[in-house]
Amino acid sequence: MKFINNDLIHDNLLKREPILKFDENADFDAWRAQVREKYTQLLCLDEIAKNACEIKVEIEEEVKQDGYTRYRYTFESEHGCTVPCYLLIPDTGKEKYPVLVCLQGHTAGFHISIGQYKFEGDERGLETSTFALDAVKNGYAALCVEQRGMGERQPLATKNRGHKDGEGCPCLFTAMTALLSGRTLIGERVWDVSKAIDSLSAFDCLDLDDISCVGNSGGGTATYYSACFDERIKLAIPSCAVCTYRDSIGDMWHCTCNYIPKMAQYFDMGELAALIAPRKLMIVNGKIDPIFPIEGTREVYSVIEKIYKKAGAEGNCRLLEHEREHFFDKALIFGKISRN
Repeated sequence: MKFINNDLIHDNLLKREPILKFDENADFDAWRAQVREKYTQLLCLDEIAKNACEIKVEIEEEVKQDGYTRYRYTFESEHGCTVPCYLLIPDTGKEKYPVLVCLQGHTAGFHISIGQYKFEGDERGLETSTFALDAVKNGYAALCVEQRGMGERQPLATKNRGHKDGEGCPCLFTAMTALLSGRTLIGERVWDVSKAIDSLSAFDCLDLDDISCVGNSGGGTATYYSACFDERIKLAIPSCAVCTYRDSIGDMWHCTCNYIPKMAQYFDMGELAALIAPRKLMIVNGKIDPIFPIEGTREVYSVIEKIYKKAGAEGNCRLLEHEREHFFDKALIFGKISRN
């Protein structure tokens, strides 16, 4: 049988310059406003906002641990949508603690962040992705948000929701039904992170003027896009996620949650940094990451550097490279942001 490469048309389209490509000679503020408007539209955040509801925190447990107290609580981020969270608060006696929002990627769930073993295979995440425990050790209160379509928020295994084509991609059904409903899953995740930050006002000992966000892979993607939306995130640390669309999600199979209709038509990931600058941005990537190739990350970062310079904040962005593959290098990351 002869096969025809119909992917060639998409490959060629991804090589085109995006409509809102960064231009150093253009009016920066006017261009950034265009990027923000289109970004909000493409992620369908304006549609999600129509279903907004009052944030009511319901604490389900309070557990004293060695060096911190762990709270588990839930809230509704929009009508009919419950978000489970863990909040770890150090017991070092500070009046106010800075907050690190911790976002797992395609692992078994946010229990990995607090060091809990629930399912076979969790040991892989427990080696490197105990984000909350590492945050507490470094002087942060840690907020763990379970992302839509992952962990406890995976779609129920009824009808075709547990179809074999979704194996390894638990949020496939959630992502596709979001699109069917005129939304995007990544937009819903960004909304949840923003509402989770709202929920922190229920805890008096948190410094809401000092909020950072970290995640790896799918968690890194949510970190980057959340920082583009919510200006309360003062430092964003996306790991193994920021790359040209052409070299990553446009070149090989990735989970459906990465895809946003028309996104590459308007901008690449580099342009979106205009929505973060002048706030701090620390991009991390492995030199041998097979799904977010370092060459694409470096290309995106070259645009980000120019944007930060234009914003008068060239010292507020950096690229950290490690020698591993698709890997969260916690020693490297927490070594750069340690508060102890």
